[in-house]
Amino acid sequence: MNAASQEHSPDSELLPRFLDRVSEDLRILARLHDREPDDALVRELRAIDFPGSLTLPLDDGAGREACMIMAHALEMLPDKIGQSVLDELAADYASIYLNHGVGASPQESVWTDEDGLICQDSMFQVRQWYQAHGLEVPDWRKRPDDHLVYQLQFVAHLLMEKETEEALQQAATFLDEHLLRWLGPFARRVAGRCATPWFAGAATLTAAYMESLRDILAEILQQPRPTPEEIEARMKPKRPVEEVPVAFMPGMGPVV
Repeated sequence: MNAASQEHSPDSELLPRFLDRVSEDLRILARLHDREPDDALVRELRAIDFPGSLTLPLDDGAGREACMIMAHALEMLPDKIGQSVLDELAADYASIYLNHGVGASPQESVWTDEDGLICQDSMFQVRQWYQAHGLEVPDWRKRPDDHLVYQLQFVAHLLMEKETEEALQQAATFLDEHLLRWLGPFARRVAGRCATPWFAGAATLTAAYMESLRDILAEILQQPRPTPEEIEARMKPKRPVEEVPVAFMPGMGPVV
């Protein structure tokens, strides 16, 4: 990874392999938010020494803490998850992702809409991104387009789609305009309110990883990250300028 981050050119021989590994990381992170863990997932993560197996170095304070929380949560789970533990994880999952019991929606609209409603502008904006790449969600009524799981999977798709500078630029733009606008607040609220270390780790680890990925994309593309203010100005709806009619009266100049 370190060698890949030093290669700024998208034509680097290391880049395709690097993007393949990052895409696999994103698929694992998406699985953490898709449903509660089961025995198969726990065995898989332990076999690859997760989260130590992640491609990107999460070596800042937030990243190290997120890795520690996730590693501890994984260590605390038994090899064979009993029904009581499964029930606890299922209840916590439902509280976060289904009935919004912790007040941390996994849907972007709730965080970016002025009234905090689901299925608003961001859902349709994200849908346009998917459609431009020949993708669509199975049933937006059950899980809207702007859900965290779909956004993580879409970034993975972008990184693997063409492995060109344009594709990487699109991934960076999508992160700026969508996922990273709300993922940090979502992760902090989940970590502060959820009932199990598992989902606290999943949320904080995902947020730290995506921030690290955006930094790496800035290095590869040799473009600085836009500020939050610049992003919000970019996303602000453009209101058409109304033309004021000009009235003419005989013997007088134009009257507004």
